[in-house]
Amino acid sequence: MFPENRPRRLRQTETIRRMVRETHVRVDDLIYPLFVKEADALKEPISSMPDQFRYSPDMLPKVAKHIASLGIPAVLLFGIPRKKDSVGTQAHHKDGVVQQAIRQIKDAAPELAVITDVCLCEYTDHGHCGILDEKGNVINDDTLEVLSNVALSHAKAGADIIAPSDMMDGRVGVIRDALDEGGFENTAILSYAVKYASAFYGPFREAAGSTPSFGNRKAYQMDPANVREALREASLDVEEGADMLMVKPAMPYLDVIRVIADEFDLPLAAYQVSGEYAMIKAASQMGWLDEDAAILESATSIKRAGADMIITYFAQRLAELLR
Repeated sequence: MFPENRPRRLRQTETIRRMVRETHVRVDDLIYPLFVKEADALKEPISSMPDQFRYSPDMLPKVAKHIASLGIPAVLLFGIPRKKDSVGTQAHHKDGVVQQAIRQIKDAAPELAVITDVCLCEYTDHGHCGILDEKGNVINDDTLEVLSNVALSHAKAGADIIAPSDMMDGRVGVIRDALDEGGFENTAILSYAVKYASAFYGPFREAAGSTPSFGNRKAYQMDPANVREALREASLDVEEGADMLMVKPAMPYLDVIRVIADEFDLPLAAYQVSGEYAMIKAASQMGWLDEDAAILESATSIKRAGADMIITYFAQRLAELLR
């Protein structure tokens, strides 16, 4: 006989474990990032991100159909143009690489939501996220005009959601105005509201060719030490008309995800960035951890912290595991 007040643990079979689980990751939570490079018939491996590729737009129909078949509801597009200049001209060209990609995906898999990253770092020859003055400083207001043109060009091509990642002051409001005036009132904005100046972006910059040619982005991205700043940044974007918010990166900032989720009543995405992906892949390739278990555990931690959506390069594998 057990003493009357002795605590008991639930002895869990796998079925019971699933029944009482507090946090669930579902395929509907996932967003898959895609790198699109201006070329033809291209599927180019990314050396720092095993099993990830740069695709030319004409290769996307097959990719999009497969992603949709897994039940993943959305993709996030990053463009890599043939030509770059100091002001990112190709970012808002009507036949730019992302604009082509949107049309290809929408023709092949219309049920797939297309989210487009709006930033200039992949399109400028200096690799910074905005227009620069003669001293190499980003000119915030000049950049806003270009970003609004980029957002509008993506909406015209068929994008469902615009995701500004530049971290310029006021960009959500300017983009919202441009979309509304252009007749795209129903095109949503997923704001990179809380984007840290992180060491975990290295593989992405190699993949997108967006490493700054000088300096860094600490002047306009957030200090990793700050949480109250995250609340201020998110609040400004909410006031300007953001429909959804994002925290980036994810796992080093689980505490920030929790704070933002508790404070704001908007859908919240968290971006499991390239460095997070590369670490798990590298460790699993060395036999130091179980890759599938690490993928599931990391995604669960992001959901448990409060994210509604997870942007992750593991989305396809997660969808397979969750099914």
